[in-house]
Amino acid sequence: MSAPYSFIVLTYNEELHLQRFMESVAELQAPVFVVDSGSTDATLAIARQFGVEVIYHTFVNHPLQWDFALKNCPIQTPWVICLDADQVVTPELKKHLLNFRDEDFTGINGIYFNRKNFFKGRWIKHGGYYPFYLLKMFRYSTGYSDTSEKMDHRFVVPGKTIVWKDGHILEENLKENHISFWIDKHNRYSDLLAQQEVERMQQGFQSAERPAFWGSPNERKAWFKKHWYKLPRYARPVLYFTQRMIFQLGIFDGRTGIIFHFLQAFWFRLMVDIKIDELLKQQDNGSTK
Repeated sequence: MSAPYSFIVLTYNEELHLQRFMESVAELQAPVFVVDSGSTDATLAIARQFGVEVIYHTFVNHPLQWDFALKNCPIQTPWVICLDADQVVTPELKKHLLNFRDEDFTGINGIYFNRKNFFKGRWIKHGGYYPFYLLKMFRYSTGYSDTSEKMDHRFVVPGKTIVWKDGHILEENLKENHISFWIDKHNRYSDLLAQQEVERMQQGFQSAERPAFWGSPNERKAWFKKHWYKLPRYARPVLYFTQRMIFQLGIFDGRTGIIFHFLQAFWFRLMVDIKIDELLKQQDNGSTK
């Protein structure tokens, strides 16, 4: 019996990750579609080795790339699972998927997976990083990519969703073992987030999800994001880092974890705030010319 779901994975120079990902889903015997944005390493050779279909599309940002993927991959199954190349399916999640039957999920449109995130080989267990629920599986005709975002890719599913708390995906970007890669990537991400926040400052906060503290994981994230925008710049990275380190016990993630929380919660968020001020100054100078 063929699986009632297909996988889509985005790639760009993912030779370190793609084989690991493909091996983790091979037992499921589900169709896999790779949407590549111009890999120059062995990524495409690995894809051919596993016999998956590859579609090329120029990369602009993650939400737009996922939007293209969902609209252009020839999905023939009622469900689709959208994962990143640096993620793998764990045995407990694989058990859920091996036993998955569409008829058992009538009235359900989306399923959240629980993610375990790793940095330099260490599981980041604290600081708000676990449990961490991501909407990764949904009905193909129902879910879509939230293109109002510029950096964070998020899928939106109208209707009822459920959470598989023991359905883990492991996420470890091995390229980030070199800190220069992490810094370069997040420098680019800070550009996108700064641009997005300036737009929302001028146009008002908009979200594809209803902000709700007691809602679904995505609605809860939208609630926090809405209130994050109201916090004073430069103070909020300090507040966020303190929250993660003290109140969410990030201090117990050890030296590697503390470095991760500092980079994520303070350095990266401070960069965003600095770039917001730069963008606002550029706009003010342009309007006075």
